[in-house]
Amino acid sequence: MSMAGNLRKVTSLGKGGHLRRVARLARRRPRVDLSHPARSPLGSSVVNCVTYRDGNRVPGAVGLVDAVERVRKRGDGFVWLGLHEPTDEEFADIAELFDLHPLAVEDAVEAHQRPKLERYGETLFAVFKTVCYVEHEELTATSEVVNTGEIMVFTGQDFVVTVRHGRHGSLGPLREELESDPRQLAKGPSAVLHAVADHVVDDFLTAIDAVQADVDHVETAVFAEDGARLDPGRIYQLKRELLELKRAVVPLGRPLEELATRPIRVVDPEIQAYFRDVSDHLLRATEQIAAFDELLNSILQAHLAQVTVAQNADMRKITAWAAIVAVPTMVCGMYGMNFDHMPELRWRYGYGLVLGVIAVACLTLYRGFRRNDWL
Repeated sequence: MSMAGNLRKVTSLGKGGHLRRVARLARRRPRVDLSHPARSPLGSSVVNCVTYRDGNRVPGAVGLVDAVERVRKRGDGFVWLGLHEPTDEEFADIAELFDLHPLAVEDAVEAHQRPKLERYGETLFAVFKTVCYVEHEELTATSEVVNTGEIMVFTGQDFVVTVRHGRHGSLGPLREELESDPRQLAKGPSAVLHAVADHVVDDFLTAIDAVQADVDHVETAVFAEDGARLDPGRIYQLKRELLELKRAVVPLGRPLEELATRPIRVVDPEIQAYFRDVSDHLLRATEQIAAFDELLNSILQAHLAQVTVAQNADMRKITAWAAIVAVPTMVCGMYGMNFDHMPELRWRYGYGLVLGVIAVACLTLYRGFRRNDWL
């Protein structure tokens, strides 16, 4: 059956389970003002609710229930609902309206999920980890380098619900960019899913380019003249932050591969080619992160080797000076034993001779150590 036929079936009065659900929710007092065009200053989680038809935004602000009812009656277009950190109460009516699976709803509300792609009947549920580079004047052992958030996307035949967690990753600019390309947006909800995936991966590459500057700075500091004095905590901190970035990037490879290669009912076949492009960009990001990890391991090993060399050099210096000081210590110890019959004890020039022997011996040792780079 065609997509239009399915939608007509959904909205028919005789078999319209979805329509009855819409009508029931319409009679109910909404817990959240779903018609609000932007995030409510009173704390509403709704960022935007817009209807699109033929790739163009339908003018006028209407409630979510009315928007869904109109789309399903006409059999074309879709609704894009954007949320930011909704509560269970705020999401309950939305989950019932779109018949979202309870497990996916729980993941969307609680967050802290790995990147993944799951199918629940006619609905596709995707989780993306967002990454933002944190600017800092100087990398320290406690610097935050990357900050992560999450975007969950519910994709159906006639709706897209995006749920964002975190202080960054706003989808406002992405929505404006999509609206400027009606041909792409006319391909339906899967066009929004692709745009979100592309937006997230582009942010990965931006953050990786910024992290590379930190890696280069640490590498330069380690191989500087006083590199052994570098705080190793800076390297460990950068590795920890790189691990957080890796957790956001690497697990996304399998979901993108599935979107790019396997036929999925809610994904337009033309969109799959675009997902392949996103997957290629993600592969580049994954390879760069692996290269950074290997490079930081090498930098850490080089730093430890430098510290060992510096310690050996210090030990050589200490040993050399100890050997030089041992000469006068030995001579003075001998003449401090207070025996009556000792060589040159009563001689007029004995004291000067002993000092001269000590000086010559110490100077000889000093020149020998200097010649062997111990001093």
